[in-house]
Amino acid sequence: MAVTQRRGRRIMMSEEELDAFLGEQRTCRLATVSADGSPHVAPLWYVWHEGSLWLYSITRSRRWAQLGKDPRVAVVVDDGTEYGELRGVELGGSVVPVGETPRTGEPCPELDAVELLFAAKNFGLTEMVHDGRHAWLRLTPDTVVSWDFRKLGGNFAR
Repeated sequence: MAVTQRRGRRIMMSEEELDAFLGEQRTCRLATVSADGSPHVAPLWYVWHEGSLWLYSITRSRRWAQLGKDPRVAVVVDDGTEYGELRGVELGGSVVPVGETPRTGEPCPELDAVELLFAAKNFGLTEMVHDGRHAWLRLTPDTVVSWDFRKLGGNFAR
């Protein structure tokens, strides 16, 4: 995974911090590109597993249609209210569908761990419930940019 940072390295998250942050957060904002080049951004639940962001998306959505034509995405996961608390990660790359579309629960060993993590994290369940409307997308990022303003220290006015 290529890691880039636009500003000084002093606020960049380490690999361990990045894994912990992406593991604890629930919602990302996924940006896709429409045929005319305009962006479409929507919130989506995800799970972070073994260096990939796994997205569970409705297959009859604008997002899914756009990704069928252009799989490139940008994803932001962030947290914090006050300036000195802000932290986040921007991931970029192309998504690939995994498993059947839509997902009905057919055996797919690549999804076993992902679905257990997703069900526990988002629903408090011990197994994934499939509704026949969603399917999985995997983003193994080409670029990662992270920031953690808590590393700056100091008090910041509103």
